[in-house]
Amino acid sequence: MKYILLGCIRFYRKYLSALKGYSSCIYYPTCSQYAIEAIEKYGALKGTALAVWRILRCNPFAKGGYDPVP
Repeated sequence: MKYILLGCIRFYRKYLSALKGYSSCIYYPTCSQYAIEAIEKYGALKGTALAVWRILRCNPFAKGGYDPVP
């Protein structure tokens, strides 16, 4: 399951994210890189939960900045 999720995120980064033509993530590392790191470190379930929580925090009112995987 872990490798399927990582493959989906890498597909998104390579093909779908490039269609936007600009970087719009206010966080560093980007949300997709954060998801990859979280899934690699904590596994499919907890890593996905951390990635979803990060995406939910990403909004116009967020400060952004450096936010590493815990």
